Amino acid sequence: MPAKSAQKRARTEKALTPADLAQRTLQRRAVEAAIWGMPIVSVEAMRRAFFNAGAKYGDIVYLSKPADWQFQLTTPNSSSLYSYLNYNLKDGPFVLELPTAAGAGLFGSILDAWQVPLADAGPDGEDQGEGGKYLLLGPDFKGHPPPGYFAVRSDTRNGYAAFRAIPKTRSDEDTVKALALIRQIRLYPLTQDANSTATRYIDVAGKLFDGIVRMDDTFFDSLARMLNEEPTQTRDLAAMGQLRSLGIEKGSGFKPDSSARAILKKAAAEAQKVLMDAVTGVVPYWPDSRWGLPGYAITGAQTAFTYQTAALLNVDDRGAMFFFACAGPKKLGAATLYLIGSKDASGAMLDGSNYYRLRVPPGVPARQFWAVTVYDLETAAFIRQSPKTEVNSYQGLRKNDVESVDVFFGPKAPSGNESNWIYTEPARPWLACFRLYGPEKAMHNKSWVLPDIEKLN
Repeated sequence: MPAKSAQKRARTEKALTPADLAQRTLQRRAVEAAIWGMPIVSVEAMRRAFFNAGAKYGDIVYLSKPADWQFQLTTPNSSSLYSYLNYNLKDGPFVLELPTAAGAGLFGSILDAWQVPLADAGPDGEDQGEGGKYLLLGPDFKGHPPPGYFAVRSDTRNGYAAFRAIPKTRSDEDTVKALALIRQIRLYPLTQDANSTATRYIDVAGKLFDGIVRMDDTFFDSLARMLNEEPTQTRDLAAMGQLRSLGIEKGSGFKPDSSARAILKKAAAEAQKVLMDAVTGVVPYWPDSRWGLPGYAITGAQTAFTYQTAALLNVDDRGAMFFFACAGPKKLGAATLYLIGSKDASGAMLDGSNYYRLRVPPGVPARQFWAVTVYDLETAAFIRQSPKTEVNSYQGLRKNDVESVDVFFGPKAPSGNESNWIYTEPARPWLACFRLYGPEKAMHNKSWVLPDIEKLN
């Protein structure tokens, strides 16, 4: 360090009072705590949405039609029919019963409170698409599980499961078949008989389901609440020690005063910026492309989304992953391929005030369909009040003479291209996700290339 810089830093630090240093330390620890705690606070936010929908443990919420902007979870699509549930194993095991996937696709994952995938369900899961009973066993369960179940052991008491029902076509008949599968999912305590327990199915289509984390001082209220509900794992002992300086301690109430809340609010906002920056960092899929695979998703897949190896717990990548997404699979299959884009062809960040075009070449190598979806970068959710969140190949898209498809992004639809347009909110950053369902050889060998998003104005 140059002598002048060292002297300037020394003068600045000398001017800081003990109170200033204490506030600085508190804010630094709060930023790190927010990144560390993102997975479990996200689960608490989704659980709050579940309860606000009128659901209780044992109930299932679902969408009877593809999601619009009101389905406020991290990076869903507007093509699938979703079902979602929360569970709590404090009072004993639960049975999650799934039907045979007949007449439509049904798949998903069961996750714990830290969003570690415990089991996949469906064709790539234990039941292999034939249906069955998954027995959810919490950390308080002792002994051997009874026979006849797929035993799923969890280190946490809270958790959730999310499933997609995929109709064979977009016909009303096939949609009805997919929804019928959702209404055969059952969740009930092991101590009760399935026939004596009536599962409630709550349709949240067209209703606000807000499961997005608030990046302000209330983040730490949620963190304290969840940590008090869960056993402390050995890997987290150092973090729990540091949380004491924030007033978060297991078995104690969290009651920060107004000055502490002001610091926590700043820390949460800073952590949000750190995570937003991490989310936009991708490994280019093609040379020099702005489209890429998120590095945090790659490391997640390498660890079955535990982010834990023999050498470390990758807190930074884990925080970015669960700021950006939820419901990762235990085993990453080959059924889908997602690419993220947050910059235009020039390398500038995508801005909701501008107008852009993505020219999708003909012959998209996807057996089922492809889709482009837009998200608010600050929340990784659909843009609120968005009249249109996605363009997909199921829709009647306008094609060019050479069978390519132009997808337009901006605050208003271009005249004559309303079908191919996705809304962006002025002055807000956004990102796009290009999804291929059933990606084919030309995608895997990269002989088919998706161009970058081009700015039009």
